[in-house]
Amino acid sequence: MRTEFRLSGSGGQGLLLAGIVLAEAAILEDKNAVQTQSYGPEARGGASKAEVVISDTDIDYPKATDPDYLLALTGESYRTYGPCMGKGLIIVDASVPLSADMKARTVSLPIVKTASEDIGKKVVANIVALGALAGLSGIVTLPTLEKAVQNRVPKGTEALNLDALRRGYQMAVDAGKSLKK
Repeated sequence: MRTEFRLSGSGGQGLLLAGIVLAEAAILEDKNAVQTQSYGPEARGGASKAEVVISDTDIDYPKATDPDYLLALTGESYRTYGPCMGKGLIIVDASVPLSADMKARTVSLPIVKTASEDIGKKVVANIVALGALAGLSGIVTLPTLEKAVQNRVPKGTEALNLDALRRGYQMAVDAGKSLKK
């Protein structure tokens, strides 16, 4: 089964790394995965997006055509990609105002706040978001995702990033309970 993810926000938020980690975790679980990315000409602050396609069969097209999951960390990315979501789930940072015009189910989570206030490092918001995305999608297990995070984050930051990942995952578990009601 093919599952498509679009991770979007602004340059410098680390969403490209989050997409790479998600794809690696899928590969570690013997699934097929491809990751693509695009970003604006600005090094930081411009729009960025990573797409990950995960499947248990061959992947014939590497881009997300009808994402099952959209992660939007900025208002711009929510307004740009949210209306394209006819199905699936939108996961948006709590700082982004929601729109009644969106057709897809939406869950708002304090991703950036958790990173900056609870963990004390805003730079790990991408890993908090990754944990939330994995927890809500169930696409990979937490232990596999932890291994992929350890493989990809800068040396010396593993404990910080694993804490961020687990907090995001727990946030998703808690949100998932309310989504099922």
